[in-house]
Amino acid sequence: MNRLDLLYNHRYLKYNDCIAVLPILTGAQNPVLRSKTKPIEKVTKEIKKLLKDMEETAKSAEGVGIAAPQVGRSERVCLAMINGRSAPLINPEITWKSEETDVQQEGCLSLPGIWLLVPRATAIAVRYLDEKGQLQERMLKDWDARVTQHEVDHLDGILIVDYQPEEHQTDRETAQPAL
Repeated sequence: MNRLDLLYNHRYLKYNDCIAVLPILTGAQNPVLRSKTKPIEKVTKEIKKLLKDMEETAKSAEGVGIAAPQVGRSERVCLAMINGRSAPLINPEITWKSEETDVQQEGCLSLPGIWLLVPRATAIAVRYLDEKGQLQERMLKDWDARVTQHEVDHLDGILIVDYQPEEHQTDRETAQPAL
């Protein structure tokens, strides 16, 4: 390998290793946000790169989670703030929800300026693959459970405006703007 090849390969590797802040899709009627995602068959370098880019995007937007549809992707991956850390969840499935619920205000990076009261189970069990492709199962409660449920909803095409009572769902784009 000559010096030019080394220089080219070094630049190529540096370019591929950089982390990007991705554009966040917005709008309650956006078809990408309303579509169900497809499961990941294998955790690849591309999926790991997507997760890093999503983490940087969420951090940049001051979000506590983000799902692939919010950045225009159809893969079943999301990040949720769990125990104060950003946790990648690949093919997450909520396998149990407590009967006890709590209603709290939620916002969404894809619905800027909208804050709504959303009922959520106070405890859940979630099964997912980690970024090494290992199957994990966790019991989550309170804030961790709420954030995870919000992000898994995104993977199923569900947004916080869908939790409004029927009589308030006529104009979802203008649902209760934040003051």
